[in-house]
Amino acid sequence: MAIAKRFEIAHEAVFPQGAYLRGIVEPVADFQAEKRPDGSRPQQRDKETGLPMWQCTVIDGDDDANRRELGVSVKFAAEVQPVPPKNTSPMPWTPVKFVGLAALPYVDDSGNRPRIAWSFRAQGFAPASQEQAKPGDQKAAA
Repeated sequence: MAIAKRFEIAHEAVFPQGAYLRGIVEPVADFQAEKRPDGSRPQQRDKETGLPMWQCTVIDGDDDANRRELGVSVKFAAEVQPVPPKNTSPMPWTPVKFVGLAALPYVDDSGNRPRIAWSFRAQGFAPASQEQAKPGDQKAAA
């Protein structure tokens, strides 16, 4: 089959009501590797490129997102820690837009019933547009 496991997808298709950075971009711990003498874990590396892996948690601005989809993890394979845009909004969370976003579907069988879940990767950040700065406004206007 010619379809790659991970496929590119537009930021707006995944986060039509916007995405809001919660917390910081941090290294992904490698739970497959041996612990260091101090008990910490080394940073995970991308299997294809060998680059260090980073992750952040974003809040999906969609009011209809269910509890499992509200906080979404997005990973990056990058030599240096990705830097999100500065928060110029009045909110405690930074509105963000992902550049080079890719999705990977998988079966999550950790609950009572298996479900399709998504793993996201991005190449970086871009400043979010102004219409994303207030969650729920688009829904209220409808």
